[in-house]
Parts: sequence; C-alpha cells; structure tokens
Amino acid sequence: MASRADNIASNLSLANFSKATELKNRIWFTIGALIVFRFLSFVPLPGVNPLVLQDLYDTARGGILDLFNTFSGGSLERMSLIALGVMPYITASIVVQLAAALHPSLAALKKEGATGRQKLNQYTRYGTVFLCAIQGWFLASGLEAYAAQSGLQAVVQPGMMFRVGAVVSLVGGTMFLLWLGEQITSRGIGNGVSLIIMAGIVAQFPGFAANMFEGGRSGSISPVIIVGFVAMVVILILFICFMERAQRRLLIQYPKRATQRGGMQADRSHLPLKLNTAGVIPPIFASSLLLLPLTISQFAGNQVDTESTFGSAIVWLNQYLAHGQPIYMLLYAIGIIFFCFFYTAVVFNPEETSENLKKNGGFIPGIRPGKRTAEYLDYVLTRITVIGAIYLTLVCVIPEYMIAQTGIPLFLGGTSLLIVVNVTVDTISQIQSHLLAHQYGDLIKKAKLKGRMR
Repeated sequence: MASRADNIASNLSLANFSKATELKNRIWFTIGALIVFRFLSFVPLPGVNPLVLQDLYDTARGGILDLFNTFSGGSLERMSLIALGVMPYITASIVVQLAAALHPSLAALKKEGATGRQKLNQYTRYGTVFLCAIQGWFLASGLEAYAAQSGLQAVVQPGMMFRVGAVVSLVGGTMFLLWLGEQITSRGIGNGVSLIIMAGIVAQFPGFAANMFEGGRSGSISPVIIVGFVAMVVILILFICFMERAQRRLLIQYPKRATQRGGMQADRSHLPLKLNTAGVIPPIFASSLLLLPLTISQFAGNQVDTESTFGSAIVWLNQYLAHGQPIYMLLYAIGIIFFCFFYTAVVFNPEETSENLKKNGGFIPGIRPGKRTAEYLDYVLTRITVIGAIYLTLVCVIPEYMIAQTGIPLFLGGTSLLIVVNVTVDTISQIQSHLLAHQYGDLIKKAKLKGRMR
C-alpha cells in the first residue's frame, strides 16, 4: 500500500522542474563534478609513460585487477592520479565503524552527536591516508616489477623518487575525490561517494558492451550466451528495483484526541522497515575488504621469492582467492551477510526508536511501550534482514560465478548492477523530494497571497 507521500510524489509534474531553480543548480553542479572526476581519470601519474601502460595492463589483465579497474572507472588501467579510487576510504570507514561498535570510548564518541561524528570522520580520513600510502607503494613497486618482467618500460626513471612521487600523487588523488564527493553531497544531488563509484562503473559500460558484442561477432562468445546475459541483466534490474522498494510497515497508533466537532479520533501512522536496510553498503564493504589484500598480494607477487614461506603465501592468495574462485565466492558471500546485519544495527537502533515512540505517545497495537517494543522491533528487523541478506548474496554472487565461467565483462556483475540501480533510485528519490518541497512552497506562497487579499 502506497503512503501519502508516495501518492503525492507520483502525481508530480515535470513541468515544475523548469521552475525549481535550486534543483537545476544542484543537478548541474553534480554533473560538473562528475565531469571533473572523469577528466582526472585520464591524468597519468608523474614519471609514467602512458603509451606503454595499455600494453602493460593487457599482460596483467584478469581477475581482481579488472574488478578494481571497474570500480575506479578505468583509472587503474591508465594508472591515473585517482587509480585507487575511493576504495581506501570505504575500507577505512569499515574499520572505524567496527571499532566504534566494539571499543567503549569510540562508542561513547559516536553518541556525542555531530561533534562525535566529526571526530570519527577525522579518524576515517587518517586511515584513508594510511591505506592509500600502503596501496600506492605496492602499486608503484608492482608497476616497476611488471615492467622489468615484460620488457615494457612504463616507468621513465624507476627508483625511490618515482615511488615516493607516486604515493604522494595517489594519496592526493583519493583525498581530492573525497572532497569532491562531500561537495556533491552538500551542494548537489545524491550521495557523492556513491555517485563517484557509479560514474566509474557506468563509464566502463560502452567498452564492455562493445567487447561483448565483438566477441559474439567473432564467434568467441555464443550469441545464446549474450542473449541470456542481456535477459539476466534486465530481470536483475527489475528484481533489484522490486526488492529495494519492499518494506514491512508496522502500524503505529496514537492516543485518541478531541476533534473540532467534539468527538474523539485516534491517529494512526506506519513505521516503514525496509527489507534491505543496509542498501548497497554490504557488497561494497565486502568487495573492498577483499580488494585490499588481493591488490597488495598481486602487485607484490612479482617481487618475492616463491620458494620462501611468505612467497608461497602470496602465490596461494593470488591463486585461490582470485576472482571467480570458490574460496573468493565463499568469503564474498560471508562478508555480504555479515555487513548486512552489522550495518543494519548501525543504521537502525530499536531502543532509540522505541523511546521516541514512547515520548510521542505512539505504540504498536498489542505491544507494550518501552522495552517490549524495542524487542519486537529487533525481532521483526532481524527476520527481514535475513531475507535482505539472502537477496543481496544471490544478486551479487550468482552473476559473478556465471561471469567467471563464461568470461563476460565484469560490468554485468550483480555488485555493479546493484550499485548502479541503488544509486540511481536514491538520486531520483532525492530529485522527487526537491520537486515535492518546491510544490509545497508554491502552495504556501499562494495561501499567503490569498490571506493578504482577504
């Protein structure tokens, strides 16, 4: 059953879009910021020969590199200033949120409101710089090692100065992306970091689609497989849209109040609990945690002695945790399920919601206010989160397995589709909210004018 706000939003006319000046400015700012992001993905690191990079990347293509390249919008393939993308920031935020849930002092800091959140964001940025420095060092070292093995000299002057310059450039590029994402969130439309990830994925779609259809033309990919994957993508998009809109609505009743006619009327409303409360965060968190050790091991594997214990461990990581392998799929599924429950607990607090309902006089019929309401909310949320976790796992893991078996481009993976569809739906919802606010503003202005005429 649609809510009153949904009914109003469905009746919104796009004719009012031209009158919403603030909304247009926000959309243009978002588009401009994403264009800047795309321009930066073509700026190579200092000391790198961009003409040799494509051949060098083709020799190391496959597995986790393609996945990382997809999330970075092709920046890794071109070894640009933003080759690391925003994944170090996501990994750092995972660590900080886990620490805030487990460490008492950080948990107390989280409850301090805006000041505590600002302090936690500062810790997240420190962690981002640290992870960027580690990944940047291994990226620069691996680039030199790949060049030495393949005979393609992509680095003009290998050595310590190149590595230090690459680390500084990569850290600066990632931090600039974070700043750009914050500007999009505050002055544009949608979540800035999510939009940057989505823009990177969508930017790879034309090349991936061209390669897939070229494979069908040349005979390397069966036309039946191509038609099947296109049908699978359409079905997945419809299924994701349906599941993201699904919610469990709990009836909230308020005490009877006197009306103007002298009668008593009880107010009712609904508390919507989304089937997938965590949204797109669990697959992003799970993939980023797998990307960090795999990226380091893949680039470091060219410099270690494979006969040593450490070298054997690196070889084992690259072999058995490669993209499409059963152990990778298992860890990916476990990570998605874990972060579904973890992030849902972070986003929704049953005790706080129960207390707010009690203060406002609201209650769930048949459930006593206070502790019993909190237990009931936790009971319902846990069970719908199980369904949400199963849905996310199936959407993300099954297409990845099919891609690994058939060799279809990674853009068609469930994780990429989930990110694109979720961010698109969220952005459209925010646009509808701005149009709705603009429509209410016009109604208020008209009411004031009529009041003055009287």
